[in-house]
Amino acid sequence: MQLLIDILSWGFILAGVFFVFTGTLGMLRLPDFYTRLHAAGITDTLGTELLLVAMMLQAGWSLVTVKLAMISLFIFFTSPTATHALANAANSVGLRPFGVPAKDLQSGIGEQK
Repeated sequence: MQLLIDILSWGFILAGVFFVFTGTLGMLRLPDFYTRLHAAGITDTLGTELLLVAMMLQAGWSLVTVKLAMISLFIFFTSPTATHALANAANSVGLRPFGVPAKDLQSGIGEQK
């Protein structure tokens, strides 16, 4: 049974590290603030959740597992909210996406309704 838990745990760890690494590459390679924010927000949330699940598997049924589950819930709700708040703040101060001319933003062509 412990071997199965170890194998599952390592699977979650490797998947989590893959997503965090992919988000890091996105932060380095993508052209503007909005695409970088998208890469960081999604991949870091998923990567962190996968790593927390791996730690919960290793901890077994204990108080540590409950604490890790609370941390997981906190990150699940706050990370996307923080990403949205950053994107909204950038949009409010007029930061435009890469490749979108200022005249298109003023005329409302690129905006969603």
